[in-house]
Amino acid sequence: MKIIKTANYEEMGLEAAKIIIEKVRSNPGTVLGLATGSTPRGVYKYMVDDHQQKATNYEEVRTVNLDEYVGLPETDENSYHFFMKQHLFNHLNIPKNQTFLPSGVAENLDVECKRYEKLIKNLGGVDLQILGIGRNGHIGFNEPGTSFKSRTQIVDLAESTRMANARFFTSYEDVPTKAITVGISTILDSKEILLLASGSSKAEAIKKLLEDEANEQFPASALKHHDQVTIIADEEALQLVEKERLSYDR
Repeated sequence: MKIIKTANYEEMGLEAAKIIIEKVRSNPGTVLGLATGSTPRGVYKYMVDDHQQKATNYEEVRTVNLDEYVGLPETDENSYHFFMKQHLFNHLNIPKNQTFLPSGVAENLDVECKRYEKLIKNLGGVDLQILGIGRNGHIGFNEPGTSFKSRTQIVDLAESTRMANARFFTSYEDVPTKAITVGISTILDSKEILLLASGSSKAEAIKKLLEDEANEQFPASALKHHDQVTIIADEEALQLVEKERLSYDR
């Protein structure tokens, strides 16, 4: 794993955006795997700024998102469909029919999981996957105990995950209890992975990722089985990591 240490959240977002933008410029038909939440929001801001100022072209790019809450329609302000449109898709020249997210309101969710898995395969797989990391090590919505062999599936959200996301809802009770998520094996099929982490709340998770052995009780540790992973994390997220572990320090 390559580690890029940044001073703060803003610089983390900028470094990640630079990598994504360069990938799109060098391969206009890139398939981007995208994440939601507060961690990648800064990345998307820099991508939008770059598009508006330097006209990076997204006409041939395809995107696939990691997950969606079960039970939330696309129009719900807390759905990931809504988030992606608000923070990225509505501000780029990417055709809407080239942006894909799983449906949390499909009539048959098992069929939807198979459909989404097939969609990713038909796109040729993900060229560059963006990930955040949960305090309990979840990636996507793959919670502790998820098999490293898992594919797109319906999952029960851990209480810690629901509590962490409750700030986006009116109350904790409003946070969905289930989600549809790309599985760990599907994530590992990505050609390249960027894992983003910011803040002291992620420090324990990053330390565990870098220092412990791969274990299904800590989903992010599956990334140890991938040979093209770059971690971009700020000083607070890396505060528990020994300096000699940092392969790239800024």
